[in-house]
Amino acid sequence: MDISSRSFLYGVLIAAILLWSISLLTRRLRSRTLVSRPSTPNLEKQASSKPPAREPGVWPPHAFKRPAAPPYPNWSLTETKPLPYRPFRYGPKYNVTMGLRTMHWDEWIELDNQYLSFHGQKAQRIRERGAKCSRTAPEAFDGACELLEELCAYLPQRYPSLYRKTAVGMDNIATGETFDIVARPLAEDPMQMAGRLVQDDLAIMFERPDGQYYLLAGSILLAGFWRLADKFGMPLSEIHTSGDVPQFREKLEKGMMNFFRRVQPDKAVLRNNYFIQVDDDLAWSRSIGSEDAGEEGIGWYSAEKDIVVEKHWFRSERQSLRRLPRSGGVVFTIRTYFHRITDVCEEPYVPGRLASAVRSWGDDVSRYKGKERYGDVLLEYLDRKHQEQVENGLDLTKEDEVRGYPY
Repeated sequence: MDISSRSFLYGVLIAAILLWSISLLTRRLRSRTLVSRPSTPNLEKQASSKPPAREPGVWPPHAFKRPAAPPYPNWSLTETKPLPYRPFRYGPKYNVTMGLRTMHWDEWIELDNQYLSFHGQKAQRIRERGAKCSRTAPEAFDGACELLEELCAYLPQRYPSLYRKTAVGMDNIATGETFDIVARPLAEDPMQMAGRLVQDDLAIMFERPDGQYYLLAGSILLAGFWRLADKFGMPLSEIHTSGDVPQFREKLEKGMMNFFRRVQPDKAVLRNNYFIQVDDDLAWSRSIGSEDAGEEGIGWYSAEKDIVVEKHWFRSERQSLRRLPRSGGVVFTIRTYFHRITDVCEEPYVPGRLASAVRSWGDDVSRYKGKERYGDVLLEYLDRKHQEQVENGLDLTKEDEVRGYPY
């Protein structure tokens, strides 16, 4: 073999080794990136197995006791900002799922520097609307009182600068309110009392002998798009079908029913969702009709079409689900985060990802979220803001390093 042939073979060998090394390094980096991304456990799949045998409507008391919560680090009534939930994903496919992930017990309730505003709006709503938006069915009274007990144990632990534990309940240091959860009769409906304690809306579902879960206790004060009076006493499936939740029957109902039957008191989960709103009313989105109208008088069709983007609001919900150990009721906490679209879209990567997410909605999801009324204006704005960010040096390859679902 002459020198030129030998040199050629060595060159091919070196090139092959180099290509192999690059390929191996690429696979390792890709694997590392994927592992580091926040993941959502497939809790729906876990819940699809056969639930434990028991008599429907009877939930044996469970020995679980929530672990004590450490104080929220450096929490301040004036300085702690709302968490920046941005629970939307890139298209092209929009997946309709329950979207559950495990909840850490320390993080059951989130309070921030909007607390006093939320508290004031809730108090006003209870005064003005009362049982229309906050009430307890007689059969759910013990479960609602159990929720009060849980809140009065948790909140002074997690937020000691705001709440102080007492022998009969809890004091609100900021507002001067005293809550006695021991006296009978209670000073007010237990769900109204619970609603005053947190920024979340609250709902408790209870199983009846037919095996269905019913909404029998709720404090739905800042929901924006739905009214407790319309859903109170309904079973879980009807709540969703009456609200035209997209693909509920096909993709959600079976897994959701199994999840409710199986969820244990020591296992709590979270989920997030988001909407676009074209008015600035946190409590009730007046753009879809009067809160006192009949159901036929409420809908996206009444919202002003193509309203300027400065009147678009980003509405995000962080929901927790847990079972109460004594009564067996399944508690929803529904915390709303409400920001102007123009503020949210100042954040890196948000306009581009939200535009992709909105374009991924199918026709059913688009109808449900009212896209026809605002979609053109919103997408034009999102595309423009995304282009501005790119032109200002946004590195699209770095997004996974700085943002992970649901942020």
